[in-house]
Amino acid sequence: MAEIVESGGGKGKGDGKVRAKKLSTRVDMTPMVDLGFLLITFFMLATTLSKPTSMTLNVPDKQEDKKEQETEPLKASKVLTVFLGRNDDVYLLDGIAADDDKAKDQLKKVRFGSELRSEVFKAQTRVNSQFEKDEEGNLPFVVVIKPTEVSTYKNVVDILDEMAITKTKRYAMVDFLTDTEKALLGDKVTPRPEDEN
Repeated sequence: MAEIVESGGGKGKGDGKVRAKKLSTRVDMTPMVDLGFLLITFFMLATTLSKPTSMTLNVPDKQEDKKEQETEPLKASKVLTVFLGRNDDVYLLDGIAADDDKAKDQLKKVRFGSELRSEVFKAQTRVNSQFEKDEEGNLPFVVVIKPTEVSTYKNVVDILDEMAITKTKRYAMVDFLTDTEKALLGDKVTPRPEDEN
């Protein structure tokens, strides 16, 4: 606490005058330090630390019978194909197959984030407006995700995040490229010597 320390006082040096006592103030900071540590301790114990978050992942329903069910082939016009390239590049084929003559002109290069999200929304709107829901009530829009040799684990997590953000319920991850897709993408997805380092 603050206290007043008296110093000096008495008579002067023989001149006979009475001088006023000089007072000096000194603030004791010990209680303030104690209070600071108490506050730090209180806030450390009272706050919640960040909890790890997990991503929800849509998986197919569990099938009771092990027989493969016959399904109709997926039309390219209902599909947005996403190829994950190097340096966070994403290549898109919207509503067209890789072996189509127009595929080379239609291949788009985008980046993760708002650019990719807007393309997904555009494709979603196009497909869902052109085609009706199936017998089970599922929307017709499907995304096929194809990681490549030059993409990273972070790219896969990022694209799954985008599927959650855009509320895309039907997507599939395919871990191989067809010969026509390799020819279409060319050196965009082939490893380089610097990729190995």
